[in-house]
Amino acid sequence: HVQLVESGGGSVQAGGSQILSCAATRGTSSNVHMAWFRQEPGKERGGVAFSGLDDGSAYYANSVKGRFTISRHDAENTVYLQMNRLTPEDTAIYYCAAGDRFTTRDGSWFPRVGDFPYWGQGTQVTVS
Repeated sequence: HVQLVESGGGSVQAGGSQILSCAATRGTSSNVHMAWFRQEPGKERGGVAFSGLDDGSAYYANSVKGRFTISRHDAENTVYLQMNRLTPEDTAIYYCAAGDRFTTRDGSWFPRVGDFPYWGQGTQVTVS
């Protein structure tokens, strides 16, 4: 069983940066794919960034490409999400997720909530 704990959320001004952390307990982050999702009020949870287990491949939602970077440090059992040039549209609850499968479509990650059985509690990011 994988347990995930996010940290690093909060309020930031538009154009600023923020980094989110996700600590995986029990030394499991090196054995699973890791991803970040986000959810705005009244909307479905959507994929933001993905880090693959086997080759460290990274995929991003089009809305964050070039601004967000996902990185994993398996020795620390932690995955990070560096967010730059934030806009109010990035305001959401951000969730870390882990699992042993993922879906691709047209050569890119296709985010599916159902692919990830393990989730953190979420951390609020507010951009104003």
